[in-house]
Amino acid sequence: MNRMVAGSILAAAFGATATLWGPAAAAQCSKQSPPHTVALIELYTSEGCSSCPPADRWLSGIERSDARTDSVIALALHVDYWDQLGWKDRFADHRFTERQRALAAMAQNRFVYTPGVFLNLREWRGWGSAANFRQAVAKVNARPALADIRLELVAAAPRELALSASFKLKPGAVVKQPQAFVALYQNGLATEVRAGENRGATLRHDYVVRNWNGPIDLRSGSADLRIALPIGSDSGSGKLGVAAFVQDSASGELLQATALNACS
Repeated sequence: MNRMVAGSILAAAFGATATLWGPAAAAQCSKQSPPHTVALIELYTSEGCSSCPPADRWLSGIERSDARTDSVIALALHVDYWDQLGWKDRFADHRFTERQRALAAMAQNRFVYTPGVFLNLREWRGWGSAANFRQAVAKVNARPALADIRLELVAAAPRELALSASFKLKPGAVVKQPQAFVALYQNGLATEVRAGENRGATLRHDYVVRNWNGPIDLRSGSADLRIALPIGSDSGSGKLGVAAFVQDSASGELLQATALNACS
């Protein structure tokens, strides 16, 4: 379970870590969202689904540099509705099943399935074409953002990241139900599947959501989050990142997204 961190404790952690790393490292661990809208890709997947590995590989091919995150952000959310069909996915979380169903309901769809790809909260089936993907991302990037996001991230303890996130709606933005979300994701994961549809396969995953926070209410126009994110023993250097986004849960519109790779 996530631990909310008091502002003074988190400030002390940031100060101590910045002293150890120096100004260059500290600068690398902060991110301000750009003025344009960033595209958010959500892949709903499961290790128990034989049609999911091609979508997993496609998601892994999305560049993960900090510069690229000003264009597109990827998240893999492993659902749990396959877990009773032969193989229990160790990354599955029922909250991701609920989110996929909520996104489908906003589009008046009755069913969910894997692999399911959503682009800026809307189901999108063009992921198999590189040209379609580039065009879709460029179309999103052409729109001005309706919210600002800032992230700061440091290693506050051996198995913990301290995150400071701020969210603010743009002046004049007309939003009925603004909410923010934060996800800790991990790259370079692998599982040897011993049962189910993918029995005998070694599945490799990137952008896997390991920690999920939200919704954070933004009806006042802004919000701040300070939280300690626990990290597993398999989380080596370069494998972790934090993504954050703001959505209008009434209209199903993405207002802004950003991501930050964890410092080494």
